[in-house]
Amino acid sequence: MTEKEIFAEKLEVFVAGLKNHISTENGQWTIKGFIDIFRNVYTISADTKIVSKILEIHLFPRILEFARDNGYKIVLADHQNYYPDLSFVKADDESIRFAVDFKTTYRNPDKPHLCNGFTLGSHGKYFVDRTSSKNIQFPYGSYSGHFCLGIIYDRTDGATIDETRVRGIDDLHAIASVVKNFQFFVAEKWKIASDKGGSGNTANIGSINNIADIINGQGMFSRLGEHWFDEYWMNYNKITVTDEKNSTRKISTLREFVEYKRGDVSLVVKKRSVKK
Repeated sequence: MTEKEIFAEKLEVFVAGLKNHISTENGQWTIKGFIDIFRNVYTISADTKIVSKILEIHLFPRILEFARDNGYKIVLADHQNYYPDLSFVKADDESIRFAVDFKTTYRNPDKPHLCNGFTLGSHGKYFVDRTSSKNIQFPYGSYSGHFCLGIIYDRTDGATIDETRVRGIDDLHAIASVVKNFQFFVAEKWKIASDKGGSGNTANIGSINNIADIINGQGMFSRLGEHWFDEYWMNYNKITVTDEKNSTRKISTLREFVEYKRGDVSLVVKKRSVKK
C-alpha cells in the first residue's frame, strides 16, 4: 500500500467513530450553547459558519490524538483564508504531507438525499502553480494527497429554538440542539468534485450534492481520475472554442472539456441532483 492509501484507511477508521463523540444516543448534538462565568447558557444559532467552527473545535482534541497515534504532527493554517485547514506532516519524514479540510453541510429538508454542498478549495494561483505559496500553508504539489473530513447533518426546526432566551446550566438537557443526525465521511476531494464553481464570484471548486455519491466518492471525475480533475480546474473557463456557426464560447462543462481533449466522454459521471 502507498503512504496515501495507508493514511486514508486509518483516517476512515478514525472518522467512523467520531459520531459518538459529539452526539447523544438519539442523534442530538451534545453542544447546546455558550456558557458564561455566571452559569448562564446562551443558545447558539444554526448559522452554517457558526456550526462549522464549533464542530471543528469540538473535534480537534480527537484529531490531535489521531495524529500523534499515527506518527504525524498537525500544522494549522496560518491565516483564515489559507488552504488547507489541517496539514498532517509525517513526524519522521516531513516530505510526506496530507491536506485535510473540514467540510460541513446540511441535508435538504425537502429532499433529504441531497445536501447543500460545499466548496473544495480554490482553483486559483496555488492550484495552477503547484509551487506557489499564495494562500496555502505548503505548496499544493508538496502534499501527497488532498482529503475532506466531512460532516452532513440535519438542521433542527427553527421554531423549537429560542435564541433570545437565557437558560441556567441546570436546564442544559432541556435545550434543543440546533443540529442533529450527523453523518461523517472521508473522501479525496477530486472524487466528490463537480464541474461548477462552489460560491459566487470566488475561484472555488464546487462539490456534488447527492449524499450517497459523496459518501461513496462518486463525483463527476471519479471514473476519469485525478489528473482530469487537475487539468479541468486549472483550465476552468479559460479555453475558448468556435462552434459550427463561427461563434465563440468558453468551455464550462466537464463533458465539453473531455471532448475537446479527445478523452473518453463515457467516463464522465453525470451529476445527480434528483433521486432515481
